[in-house]
Amino acid sequence: MRAAVFDSSAYAPGAWLTVEERPRPRLQSGEVLLKVIACGVCRTDLHIVEGDLAPIWPRIIPGHQIVGEVVDGATPSLPLGTRAGVSWMGGVDGDCWFCRHKMENLCDHPIFTGYSVNGGYAEYVSVQAGFAIPLPEELDAARLAPLLCAGIIGFRSLRVAGVVRGERVGLFGFGSSARLAIHILNSWDCQVYVVTRGTAHREAALAAGAEWAGEDATQLPVALDRAITFAPSGKVVLSALAALRKGGVVAINAIHLDQMPAFDYDKLLWGERQIRSVANMTRQDARDFLELARDLDLLQPVTTFTLEEANQALAAVKDGTAEGSAVIVI
Repeated sequence: MRAAVFDSSAYAPGAWLTVEERPRPRLQSGEVLLKVIACGVCRTDLHIVEGDLAPIWPRIIPGHQIVGEVVDGATPSLPLGTRAGVSWMGGVDGDCWFCRHKMENLCDHPIFTGYSVNGGYAEYVSVQAGFAIPLPEELDAARLAPLLCAGIIGFRSLRVAGVVRGERVGLFGFGSSARLAIHILNSWDCQVYVVTRGTAHREAALAAGAEWAGEDATQLPVALDRAITFAPSGKVVLSALAALRKGGVVAINAIHLDQMPAFDYDKLLWGERQIRSVANMTRQDARDFLELARDLDLLQPVTTFTLEEANQALAAVKDGTAEGSAVIVI
């Protein structure tokens, strides 16, 4: 099979991946083999190839927003030909304290698709059957792919922030995840305020129903009940914290964050304001979000790339130049 491979010993900015021939995966017990149709490109993939996340293996196939077709290892719930999706959480031990207490996203021994095991920048991928989610076949695979991480993790961010219907919610950054989250917030009758760089992103936020969109958080017209940050920046977290009312919550939607600057506790955190991190997702998050996505018709525009253009797809995510989400179509 063809696959786009990251070699951590041969790091080259902008040329992170090499497309090469690799053996088709051999199935282990409890796995299914998917023929990949499309794989979304996530900022976490960029963190992996740029070294922000320490490599687990010297060579890895990235990609964790996978839409594929079951071609081997079929189960009663995943017969041959089933369209299935795979996300960042590719498996858990099932035995640790967190798994036993319905917090599998915090599992002590997780499997991360495209990081601890090979992912979907390839023609085939093997995945644990219990973490392959059946998907409707009538929907466009490329537009489904971003829902499997950007969508699910954005939805979990709203849960972690504790968003209540009708609240004032700030989105700091307006990439793929925020563009999906805003439609959920609209359905919950929330007032959405977006802080983001770039005129095009601000215009997109307003077109999607934001009450206000600007570049400077100090210009927000209201105090926020909740805020979600999507940029891997400690400064952005502090900007969001400064925009909260007393008792408000900031949820950080980032697997990697640069240094958090020192800040004034009395001015920014006191008053029972809270900062919470968003860590992975559960299968229940996935099921709940995909049901909501179907009801709200959340499929968004995407920019597609071939497997040979995987480096360009990563660059588009890094530079924010893709229209909608970047997706590799096999």
